[in-house]
Amino acid sequence: MYKVFIVDDEPFIIEGLYDIVDWPQFGLEIVGHAENGQQALDALGSTPVDVLITDISMPVMNGLTLISEARKLHRELKVIILSGFNEFDYLKEGMKLGIENYLLKPINLEELESTLRNTVQKLDSLQSDGLYDAYDVQILKDNTLYRWLNGQIAAAEFEERAELLGLNLHGPCAAVAVLRTDGNSAEIFERTERYLKEQRGITLFRDVDGDIVIVGSLPKGAVEKRTFAEWMEHLSLELSVMNRTIQIGVGSVGRLPEAASLSYKEAKRALEYYLIYPDRRTIEYKLLEGDHGGNSALESGYPLAWDDYAKLILAKDKEGLKECICRDFEQLKQLEGVRPEDLQNAALELVVRFKMELQHIKYTEETDLFKKALQRVQRCETYQGLIEILEGLAEETVCSLLQDAKNPVVHQVLTYIDTHYADELSLKTLGAQYHIHPVYLGQLFHKETGVSFAEYINKYRIDKAKQQLKNTNLKVHEIARNVGYWEIGYFYKQFRKYVGISPTDFKALH
Repeated sequence: MYKVFIVDDEPFIIEGLYDIVDWPQFGLEIVGHAENGQQALDALGSTPVDVLITDISMPVMNGLTLISEARKLHRELKVIILSGFNEFDYLKEGMKLGIENYLLKPINLEELESTLRNTVQKLDSLQSDGLYDAYDVQILKDNTLYRWLNGQIAAAEFEERAELLGLNLHGPCAAVAVLRTDGNSAEIFERTERYLKEQRGITLFRDVDGDIVIVGSLPKGAVEKRTFAEWMEHLSLELSVMNRTIQIGVGSVGRLPEAASLSYKEAKRALEYYLIYPDRRTIEYKLLEGDHGGNSALESGYPLAWDDYAKLILAKDKEGLKECICRDFEQLKQLEGVRPEDLQNAALELVVRFKMELQHIKYTEETDLFKKALQRVQRCETYQGLIEILEGLAEETVCSLLQDAKNPVVHQVLTYIDTHYADELSLKTLGAQYHIHPVYLGQLFHKETGVSFAEYINKYRIDKAKQQLKNTNLKVHEIARNVGYWEIGYFYKQFRKYVGISPTDFKALH
């Protein structure tokens, strides 16, 4: 396994990194950690390390100095920077020193895992012939463009990064499409990039969901044309020969800078409508309105107060949801000129919205539940039947959340910890075992126990260690391993945290 060393002056960051990532899955193991650069440098002098994960702003010695000095000890060392500082100067300096990625706190698990995966691939291939290569560029591009489309980066910083990374996004117009495929998307990404290479102003990157995002910087007058949407239609045809599921959601064209963010959100939403239109090559968000009624009483859209529904779902208020459904659809039914298909399309829209909201809360998809609801809505021939389907969906959605609120999964996890506390445990591995997203599992765990997963595991192991220190003649390092600590320094630190004295002193008292 490749060896990882973590440096951060915030202990909870270090503890979180120990627990949130399934390190062996990536072929990695943590061999040590430190709370400042000098401590880390001292340890690196005698510890073989392949990957250094470090904060920038730390006492005694900062991260940039540490990286520079550490490279003198380990020339091929791979470095991932963590930072609470969103500053371009740090990024430029880090790039000069050769980094795999510059991750902002709070750490995005998907981006961290993607970075680790790419880093291991580099180590495997032994192609370390440049400190700033294509991997670095693409990861930095992914990070920069994702933050830009989500309004998380200042205009001045984005301009600096865009110039450094060679991004041509000067418009004056922009549109965004999102491509989703099954399985590994690397080949699709490369083919898409080759196909769109001749189109000026097109930039590709992957977002945190693993979708391929296509950003188009378009000339004046593009708002009135469908050129970008036509490019996406042609792209879909080009990719169809690969015998892979290809879904492309297309956002609207508008003027920079505000249009790009809106178009990205529209493109992501458009993908959800493949539930309704599975046979379409591409789905344009702006045309969905036409699909849902055309020249009818609902021509300007559906007057459903979606924010009210979202709040009621979050509050797990199924009766409130049913009241909303009855009220809103009764109002829709009273509109002059409304047609039966208008009410049916409004119901389809609501089903998709329910799916998106539940996915946002739980980080997981329950596709079968919503596919069945969509099929029932499409077959329904009466108004009352439509209302009953939607009320049933509201009840099932709330039940899904209430089931998690009772936390049967967390109780299973607690039982598992009781018998496997000495094993390598993480939210990642347990999430996979119980088929739940690790972030969501962490939230449920904290709600049930009142503490974080990392804190619970450490306290549980220390309690077991106390029992062995009292009742056996085993040595401290043997007990540390018995309860799941393979790094003796970390064991001492956690023991002092929960007991107040060292394990050696505790043993001497008994």
